[in-house]
Amino acid sequence: MLMRTLAATLAVAFVPQLAASQAASAAAAAQPAAPVANPVSAAFRADEARVGKNLVAAAEQMPADHYDFKPTPAQMSFADIVVHLSEGNDFLCGKIAGTAAPSRTKVEAKAGKDALVARLKETFAFCDQALASVDDSKLGEQMQLFGPRPYTRAQAMFITTGDWADHYSQFAIYMRMNNQLPPTAKKQS
Repeated sequence: MLMRTLAATLAVAFVPQLAASQAASAAAAAQPAAPVANPVSAAFRADEARVGKNLVAAAEQMPADHYDFKPTPAQMSFADIVVHLSEGNDFLCGKIAGTAAPSRTKVEAKAGKDALVARLKETFAFCDQALASVDDSKLGEQMQLFGPRPYTRAQAMFITTGDWADHYSQFAIYMRMNNQLPPTAKKQS
């Protein structure tokens, strides 16, 4: 009997608050969200921020003595991927933004983890700065990326996000093969 009374008291005390909270949440959800200005460019910048954070975290986490690791002789080493990403960031973000990529001294894969991570961070900082002014008004504009075939700015954005995803998956595989848990596989605290 005491349990029933306690349950009834709790129900009377908390059910109205819970119902009011759910009603407020439903009302807020029912309000149409304001349209996002430049949704494609905004989504691309958000992806760059998220993926950049994960790629840099993976590069920081991989032990320095594993930077020369590659699963087979035909594949790039972990260090080679960092170099490729860094060069690609400058090139692709510059092209997408319509601005010249920074002139940097070349960093080789054998430069070591600290130099490679620092360069990767620099190139994502360039992407942040260069992409800040990109909007959707020029998505159809043609540009040269690779060879004589023209690409639209939108295609360049898709190529870039695909490249980042491809190389993060490489990082994740290389890390797991070296008993490291990739950043996105870790439980969020």
